[in-house]
Amino acid sequence: MVSLGGIARKLFGSANERRIRSYGKRIAQINALEAETKALTDEQLRGKTAEFKAMLADGKTLEDILPQAFAVAREAAQRALGMRPFDVQLMGGMILNENAIAEMKTGEGKTLVATLPVYLNALSGKGVHVVTVNDYLASRDSAQMGRIYSFLGLTTGVIVHGMDDDERRAAYACDVTYATNNELGFDYLRDNMKYEKAQMVQRGHNYAIVDEVDSILVDEARTPLIISGPLDDRSDLYNTIDAFIPMLDEGDYELDEKQRSVNFSEGGTEKLENLLRSAGLLKGESLYDVENVAIVHHVNNALKAHKMFARDKDYIVRNGEIVIIDEFTGRMMPGRRYSEGLHQALEAKEKVQIQPENQTLASITFQNYFRMYSKLAGMTGTASTEAEEFGNIYGLEVVEVPTNLPIARKDEDDEVYRTVEEKFKAIIQEIIESHKKGQPVLVGTTSIEKSEYLADRLKKEGFNNFQVLNARYHEQEAYIVAQAGVPGAVTIATNMAGRGTDIQLGGNPDMRISQELGDMPAGPERDAREAEIRAEVKVLKEKALAAGGLYVLATERHESRRIDNQLRGRSGRQGDPGRSKFYLSLQDDLMRIFGSDRMDSMLVKLGLKEGEAIVHPWINKALERAQKKVEARNFDIRKNLLKYDDVLNDQRKVIYEQRLELMESESVSEIIEDMRMEVIQAITGKHIPEKAYAEQWDVKGLREEVRQHLALDLPIEEWAAEEGIAEDDIVERIRAASDALAKDKAERFGPELMNYVERSIVLQTLDNLWREHIVNLDHLRSVVGFRGYAQRDPLQEYKQEAFELFQALLANLRNTVTGQMARVELAQGNQESEDLPPMEGHHIDASTGEDDFGEGYPVSAFAAQETTRDPNDPSSWGEVGRNEPCPCGSGKKYKHCHGAYETA
Repeated sequence: MVSLGGIARKLFGSANERRIRSYGKRIAQINALEAETKALTDEQLRGKTAEFKAMLADGKTLEDILPQAFAVAREAAQRALGMRPFDVQLMGGMILNENAIAEMKTGEGKTLVATLPVYLNALSGKGVHVVTVNDYLASRDSAQMGRIYSFLGLTTGVIVHGMDDDERRAAYACDVTYATNNELGFDYLRDNMKYEKAQMVQRGHNYAIVDEVDSILVDEARTPLIISGPLDDRSDLYNTIDAFIPMLDEGDYELDEKQRSVNFSEGGTEKLENLLRSAGLLKGESLYDVENVAIVHHVNNALKAHKMFARDKDYIVRNGEIVIIDEFTGRMMPGRRYSEGLHQALEAKEKVQIQPENQTLASITFQNYFRMYSKLAGMTGTASTEAEEFGNIYGLEVVEVPTNLPIARKDEDDEVYRTVEEKFKAIIQEIIESHKKGQPVLVGTTSIEKSEYLADRLKKEGFNNFQVLNARYHEQEAYIVAQAGVPGAVTIATNMAGRGTDIQLGGNPDMRISQELGDMPAGPERDAREAEIRAEVKVLKEKALAAGGLYVLATERHESRRIDNQLRGRSGRQGDPGRSKFYLSLQDDLMRIFGSDRMDSMLVKLGLKEGEAIVHPWINKALERAQKKVEARNFDIRKNLLKYDDVLNDQRKVIYEQRLELMESESVSEIIEDMRMEVIQAITGKHIPEKAYAEQWDVKGLREEVRQHLALDLPIEEWAAEEGIAEDDIVERIRAASDALAKDKAERFGPELMNYVERSIVLQTLDNLWREHIVNLDHLRSVVGFRGYAQRDPLQEYKQEAFELFQALLANLRNTVTGQMARVELAQGNQESEDLPPMEGHHIDASTGEDDFGEGYPVSAFAAQETTRDPNDPSSWGEVGRNEPCPCGSGKKYKHCHGAYETA
């Protein structure tokens, strides 16, 4: 029985068909402009760019000029690359211009399609980002498609790993920038750790087209991008500072066991300054000089480690390691470490080996990074199965673009065997038979291990005529996969291997020419050899077509139908014939998870013999249902991750916006004054309760807090004893004394130096507290799930506690900045902009738990410096980070050696 929905679809067409039809009018407009555009000279065609920009400046919208801009971009592609976009490619370009995903089959020319909306949106001058899955594709596409933009007078940049900040800044300043998702995310995080706006590399998030959008926004979106970095500490520093603490007397610190806090008294600070000075660790006169921010952090941790943490109560020492004891359960928590250097301070106290200190400096999920773009679009061969997710999370609609020529590939039913052994025997036999008849075969596996296992089995059978690809060496693999359509070729690949590269029957002539004739100079000899290669490829294509086209043979079903469809789609490009088949066994992961035990016993009863397979469309349907269940579960995981990350993201936005405001404002003195006033109000309110009598005031406590936070020793007891004194009078007197101290400092430092000191202290304090906050939220998130046992919603609990932690961060910021500003003493000397420390990027693969980047991925500017520097020739040093070791070999930091400079 046909459903009502089915009848309506037959009558009106599906929503996708109706949308596709709606582009017909625009395509006709573009085609009508073709003759006129063709008649333009190269110079006139280039001049159209300035013309379009002027139209936009006069109030026209991008939609208004779309037909003319697409016609110009199409003609430029024809002249620069010899490629004229088909009508369906124009359609794909229009979809990409509409905050949507264009689903286009493999071989339909997605890379060329992107140039149309990229050109149109680049005319706004705000920059367009084209996002690829690896550095090789970013470089390849920017070089190839950049010829079109260059032809039309636009600039193209590319961001790849290993570039320094100046190169990145220049690339982002271009009209069109090609980059990987990882590089874009890391640059955003690093920009929000800089201390000056001029040091930032990105210039906003206007419009992005994400290539292989399903891979980047779905597969990689289950885990965040993380930047972690070593704190610039050494074991000897911990040990040196640790040795000072036993020298302190009880009067040198104030311990509050109830609040679990410990602080140095004035006498203790003085004693400590003398000890640090004798050890050569104190810069300037005072411990609270701006240069000693890190030392203050260390001495406070050392004091906490000795006076607040007791061995065998808060922690134990086992096998030379400090193991934390949970204060509520009394159980050991191996693998957990205190953050912000406290664990290292305990290791120094107990004289065990000090582990290197590392911490999360910044993190963001791809969902939240890409949602920052004013306009987002994507393209892939497979997105419709995840349409709900793209719509819910990114607000992106998936539109299926018809192929230029009808698909002629034959998709066969799956073959299901009882055991893995039987399945692999059948696969090997099929590969050898297909190779004999000259049919190119692409064998798909779900993991590197399985591709290597199949390769070993083939070798044991005496078959060595194959290539193994496993997404490790993108450039080399692109060449191999481009030749996977040669008759008789056998290519074993994992899911991602060679993605982004077209498999052409007979091989890719351009790839062969660049590989074989790379160094040959231009001339008749090269021209002749090129013609030979093209003729060879033509003959090979005819052979491959006669053998049935590319045969995609999959060794297993993936948990996602989309990945299976990607593999299947490698065959049958541009109307070519092809064939695809999946080989399964009841021992495969997907089959095992979804109840293959019952099926196995049933097949034995039905008399299925060894080596025989069961083939039926019903099995395909059952597998599709199983895959849908897994996809729904994975979607829930990603949706849940996003709900939690949204809490952090809202706070991240506030912090990053504040940092930007601080960097852009001419002076931050008003902000610091407001902070100081709030601190005075807070500490006065704490010790002088509202509507309390004077005898109920805690004047001694107030005097201590004023000394601690404002570095002022005021006769508050005397003030409180005055007849008729009110709380407001006390507040006003404290404020006046604090203002006088600030004014005196400002006069002594001078406006320029004072502004630098204030900005540095606020930004550095904000960054340190934010990093600590990230760690706290991470810990909170790891345990908040247990609240569910108490019938409380873990997400609501997380939101509530995260908000309280954020308020505590802001209060802490006010207190710390006010205290440091009250104590700071800075000799008028060098003013330096801080460089970022060496940092590593991480992105954990959600399915394996392993880091995608292996052993660290340097993301700081000078960590990847690859230029050869001559210590005796400063002209060979290039850009040197101010905190980088000086290239002269002195062992000093560059800023203290050849990079030192004096301020007037």
